[in-house]
Amino acid sequence: MKPEPDFNRFLTALTLMGEPDRVPLAEASVDYDVKCAFLGRPIQGIPDEVEFWFKAGYDFVPIQGGFREVFWPHYLSQKKGNQGMTRKAQGDYTVYQGGTRTRAWAPENKGLITNWDEFHAFPWPRAEDLDYSIIQDLKPHLPTGMKAVVYMGYIYTSTWWLMGFETFCFALKENMALVEAVQEKIKEIQSQALETILTFDHVIAIWHPDDIAYSEALIVSPAYLRKYVFPWYKWANALCRQRGIPSIYHSDGRLLEVIPDIIDCGFTALHPIEPKAMNIAELKRNYGKRLCLIGNIDLGYTLTRGTPAEVEDEVKVRIREVGPGGGYCVGSSNSVTSYVPLANFNAMREATFKYGRYPLQF
Repeated sequence: MKPEPDFNRFLTALTLMGEPDRVPLAEASVDYDVKCAFLGRPIQGIPDEVEFWFKAGYDFVPIQGGFREVFWPHYLSQKKGNQGMTRKAQGDYTVYQGGTRTRAWAPENKGLITNWDEFHAFPWPRAEDLDYSIIQDLKPHLPTGMKAVVYMGYIYTSTWWLMGFETFCFALKENMALVEAVQEKIKEIQSQALETILTFDHVIAIWHPDDIAYSEALIVSPAYLRKYVFPWYKWANALCRQRGIPSIYHSDGRLLEVIPDIIDCGFTALHPIEPKAMNIAELKRNYGKRLCLIGNIDLGYTLTRGTPAEVEDEVKVRIREVGPGGGYCVGSSNSVTSYVPLANFNAMREATFKYGRYPLQF
């Protein structure tokens, strides 16, 4: 299909303003290996990155911004293990001497901040330390019809990443003051980042990731989220609305207990609707007039282990169930990971072009 990007297509779905010309594609992330396979060459800079999203049929380029861009490379370089080897941070990977890449995971027990001494010693960035050059440099490379969506947030997630999940959980009971201090520092930095990001006129939406749930239930008490997490999002989304910018909320898992809170925070869209956790057709019936729904194409089987024909069938069903009236974007149920075959990624895209034209023909 010839690329025909139109960021208004994505915004129409995102803001529940009716049916655009077709159901948009939307991903927060596509793995480097998949992007390289799609283009047939390595991604080596912004022009290649933009070319991928353009040729793949998306209306925007997602880009990382804010605190995670500063702390995550530092975290990877400090991560314990493989002592004596030269390491550096690269994206979500730790790169060892010789070029071997291993995917990095946040610690399950102890992180970088487990006590007050480590909190004070951590190299917290100042507002002027944040680097927005990649957002700025993206603009001249965007084809007509394409804009940028910035991926930030991480208010709850960054807190336990820095502390380590086990340390974080014990601290909720034994050292809540430390949890509050870490989270307030993150909020301060992300607030400054958001205010700056909203000054770029080619940014059309903010995508806030913060995984607060497993597939069966919330990870932490909703009381904690309502006191320490959701108020910041309410402030952030109010700021976005002042600039006419919609906001997307990302969390895996079963969110049914707090979906009214997510709406109350001012989010207009929810991603990625993990299939084993929530039924997207039920969400459409219950919240389709208040939330655009993004994703839901299954990573557990269909995209990763299914056939291209099975991917096409699932996309067709999703569009039939959720597409009428608008307010739906086709995408994976998290992100397009490195173990998604290129043929399946292409099948998802092409099925969207085939079945997603409005008025829908079912």
